[in-house]
Amino acid sequence: MYLADRSAPAGAHTDPEPGTGPDPGASPGGPGAGRRARAVAPAVLALGAVSLITDVSSEMVTAVLPLYLVAGLGLSPLGFGALDGLYNGVSALVQLTGGHLADRVRNHKLIAGIGYGLSALCKPLLLFAHTLGPISVILALERTGKGLRTAPRDALISLSTPPESQGRAFGVHRALDTTGALLGPLAAFLILSVAVDGYDAVFGVSACVAVLGVVVLMLFVPSATAPSTKAAPPKAGPPEAPPGTAPPAAGVREALALLRLPRLRALAVCAALLGLTTVSDAFLYLLLQRRTGIAEQWFPLLPLGTAAVFLLLAVPAGALADRIGRRTVFLAGHALLLTGYGLLLWAPARPALPFLVLALHGLFYAATDGVLPAAVAATVPRELRATGLALVGTGQALARFGCSLAVGAAWTLWGTGPALAAASAGLLCCAVVAGFVLRPDPAPGARPDPDPAPDDPPTAGDPAAPAPHRTPRGPR
Repeated sequence: MYLADRSAPAGAHTDPEPGTGPDPGASPGGPGAGRRARAVAPAVLALGAVSLITDVSSEMVTAVLPLYLVAGLGLSPLGFGALDGLYNGVSALVQLTGGHLADRVRNHKLIAGIGYGLSALCKPLLLFAHTLGPISVILALERTGKGLRTAPRDALISLSTPPESQGRAFGVHRALDTTGALLGPLAAFLILSVAVDGYDAVFGVSACVAVLGVVVLMLFVPSATAPSTKAAPPKAGPPEAPPGTAPPAAGVREALALLRLPRLRALAVCAALLGLTTVSDAFLYLLLQRRTGIAEQWFPLLPLGTAAVFLLLAVPAGALADRIGRRTVFLAGHALLLTGYGLLLWAPARPALPFLVLALHGLFYAATDGVLPAAVAATVPRELRATGLALVGTGQALARFGCSLAVGAAWTLWGTGPALAAASAGLLCCAVVAGFVLRPDPAPGARPDPDPAPDDPPTAGDPAAPAPHRTPRGPR
């Protein structure tokens, strides 16, 4: 299956992914020494700390922005849908550039730092923008920074982690990231409760926290993963480009040629289809507030429910995906989201409804947000890792841009119920298609081995080159 990894049988030797380095915590020569890998690489923890701080800053703004725009500035649902789509669409368009630049200059930390810095610079500008036009420009610039940093950051995580543990590593990072998402709305709520000019106070504190995140990135995140002390097995095709030079397949045309890889193309198509029918967080919280009559002063706390569940289950979900298959966990996450939509549409407006919907929303993120990049990382050679992650992320974010526009238009024309019902029907259809596209595809005449090992990627010179023949392996 495209979204699953499997480990070699007991006793078989597998080389670590080139560039991950030896396991310093393993006992030399002992039985199973190669499996006693360090739980999480220091680079993953450092990037998680940066994301935690940055998300405190970002979510402070995100928590109050829907209500500020709709209730404060009187924006219509269609106008908010366009702005929310812009908020996600700009990030999508820039994400591919960030991934390509990181692979081109061979310095993922540099490109990620530029993205974090740009987002931090935009936060204080919100203090001076009180109309829709300037706010739109500032949000577009802030999302440009997010687009630049996302693929290089995820590439650093995958390059620091053995292939069989990447679901767990991304889960740990997402858990730390979500801790920031949990603290950000809480900070915004407290500031709004005590400050006279609450929105400006939120924007000012957010700017200070964002600067702290950039400082932590510069001081504690390594520029590159540790080089491997073990020779990687030879691969067919042109030799890998030496360090410090652009790889031969790093151009835009060659990067797009990555989509000729069947597994990567399947992931990209399914991520885009599902993103096209996934209602954005801001719309979901507005729908929940309208459906249940939650008072406006409690609105900034709604993201806390999602973040709390995400925080608790991100690591277990990632580890479960490494064990039973990423396809299963990924599709199960969308089934849980569809259940949440059904509750919003048909369940009575009881006091428990917001808790149930937010819990399902958090489960959806725990089962998908780290699992998808872990699956993508297993299909792309390391010298094009950031580009491959950006290709899938760009398609997904552009699809969500379209979904925001469509839901905003449907809400304006038909109301909240029909808009969410249409999105739910679309999500159900797309999930069925994704389950079919991502199904196992064993080779004819061989025992099923739908997931070629991540240490057999196509060569750098030919992204579409098939992986070398491997003996079929059974499930763990």
